[in-house]
Amino acid sequence: MRPDGAAGLTAPVRYLRGVGEKRAQALSRLGIFTIEDLIFYFPRRYEDRRRLTPLSDLRPGMDAAVTAEVVSLSLPESPQDRSPASAMLTDGACLVRAVWFNPGQAKALAPQMRLALFGRVEYRGGIQLTNPEFEILTDQPPRITGRIVPVYPATASLTQRRLRGLIDTALEEYGGRLADYLPLRVRQKFGMKGLREALDELHHPSGEEPWIRARNRLAFDELFLLQAGLLLRRRSGGASRAPSLSLRPGEGSRRFLERLPFPPTGAQRRAIGEILRDMDRPEPMNRLLQGDVGSGKTLVAAAAILAAADSGAQSVFMVPTEILAQQHYLKLRDLFGPLGIRTALLTGGMRAGDRREALEAIQSGAARLVIGTHALFGGDVAFKELGLAVVDEQHRFGVLQKDALISRAASPHVLVMTATPIPRTLVLSVYGDLEVSVLDELPPGRKPVRTARLGPGDEPSLLALIRERAGQGQQAYWVCPLIDEGEGDLGAVTSCYGRLLRRLPGLRIEMLHGRLPMAEKEGVMRRFAAGEVDLLVATAIIEVGVDVPNASVIVIEDAGRFGLAQLHQLRGRVGRGEAESLCALLEGRGTSAEGRERIAAMCRTSDGFALAEADLRQRGPGEVCGVRQHGVTDFRVADLMRDRRILELARREAQALLEEDPTLRSEPLLRAELERRERLRLAGTA
Repeated sequence: MRPDGAAGLTAPVRYLRGVGEKRAQALSRLGIFTIEDLIFYFPRRYEDRRRLTPLSDLRPGMDAAVTAEVVSLSLPESPQDRSPASAMLTDGACLVRAVWFNPGQAKALAPQMRLALFGRVEYRGGIQLTNPEFEILTDQPPRITGRIVPVYPATASLTQRRLRGLIDTALEEYGGRLADYLPLRVRQKFGMKGLREALDELHHPSGEEPWIRARNRLAFDELFLLQAGLLLRRRSGGASRAPSLSLRPGEGSRRFLERLPFPPTGAQRRAIGEILRDMDRPEPMNRLLQGDVGSGKTLVAAAAILAAADSGAQSVFMVPTEILAQQHYLKLRDLFGPLGIRTALLTGGMRAGDRREALEAIQSGAARLVIGTHALFGGDVAFKELGLAVVDEQHRFGVLQKDALISRAASPHVLVMTATPIPRTLVLSVYGDLEVSVLDELPPGRKPVRTARLGPGDEPSLLALIRERAGQGQQAYWVCPLIDEGEGDLGAVTSCYGRLLRRLPGLRIEMLHGRLPMAEKEGVMRRFAAGEVDLLVATAIIEVGVDVPNASVIVIEDAGRFGLAQLHQLRGRVGRGEAESLCALLEGRGTSAEGRERIAAMCRTSDGFALAEADLRQRGPGEVCGVRQHGVTDFRVADLMRDRRILELARREAQALLEEDPTLRSEPLLRAELERRERLRLAGTA
């Protein structure tokens, strides 16, 4: 049954003409679930097939568009015959062979048919077109030659021809129902194309200039919607009331500062001041604390937690891993215990009795600080009076999980922290509803880490260095990539552990990875922190929060497999003590060009912000910030690195519109679209 009306755009794609259950399943693997998804499924590149090449001008290595007649055809004699199909083609002046290694592609051909073809030219005993795309010419103009042709991300079960046909059908039957929610005055101000016109141009470009105008129109749409949504959410949040927590340092704050091993840096004092001023107001604080590896974010968070406790409120501190939760728990318990502040730990790996005791302390309010992992999302977790939520490594949770945590209380103050330096462009666009504090100083004693690019042949010298450092009482990490995180493939780390045991006899070597039982992981880390382990062979589980000042060497095996942000975090595990530290990046034999560039970038700079910009260029904003949920920043067109000017324009226009019309009464289509997106966002927090 064919869906009617504007609502048809959100109908399952299986209702589109030409799509059944089987084809709908293939489309779902491309992230296409509705008819609207199909219309907004854009090409990854284009092929300019406007110039037809005579067969006599074909040369190996070129991609060519041709028209020709089938002279003869050779097909496999049976389904069991795995021979390719081939056709001899002529344009009246020259003969060329076309070959299809999937013979089914050529079943519809017959001698004397006129074809339009496009494909790669190769020399295999003669000039040939290999696996060319083709169509049989009729009275209609050809669709695959004589024009700029879109090339979409596809699957083996969905050919380019089929995908193009389905998108054209969707545009033809439903494109007229698309609501152009961008305000008319904005479109007129910048001379923008209409939505339907822009979509047609992206799927069927008529030339470079009109394509750029259409592309920029759709990029503006995405950035404008995000900015308007953030501004609306911030305004609605401004009406919420939050507990006003004491700004004035009490006796507890004074004793807390006295117990610190060193005075806070100027940047830490500045950030603490900004946070305490926010917490002293009756509106909920929503602040991002951004600081490079080792800049002392935990100390700043501790000052905020103490202010909350002094005011009688509970705090929650959410971290991404159980090891990090355990480390924070031990450190903050020892720091706050003498001040009379009880700290509780809540993780998924706890024994039932310990969990029950922690839940009771949280519910009764006896625990003023709760440190935990995703276990904090459990339905049995109930706070008595939650006043402050601290979320560490924000990008590992994403905005929706953060929202799920803070929904446990009536408008608590929120402090999100990240050691992944996020470029200002990304802070502005993704975290537009956050104030930002930056820690741009390192605490005293932090020394620069030397970074070296090495190959497999350099391993003996690295082993000698590790043995030498161990003789001086220092420690080292050896980090291995997890080849397939989805299946928990631990082959790399276990084989590396065995190899290093054989090659470094006499050294105390232990192994750490995510599939070890929690008690075993804690034991390994406790022994390493206590100096009872010389070399820790691990996966990237040590990336976040592991603080062992005695470790002075980190070796990252097959370093090109890691992302830039991850490499920067791993490098931050060393350089925390007095010894000169080394980060050795071992390049694997199969390292990709992108991997080699990441290693080169690490050797060029230790500036986290420069590395974050490069990481954003390579990976995209959603992956860097953990917000590829329900389209929060999963842009189809916009590129935050390339479209900074468009982003600024979109933000400015969204602000101007909402200042003039705070409820968007004059823009019902825009209001409806923003409400729809907000429902999707909130559904993700359920």
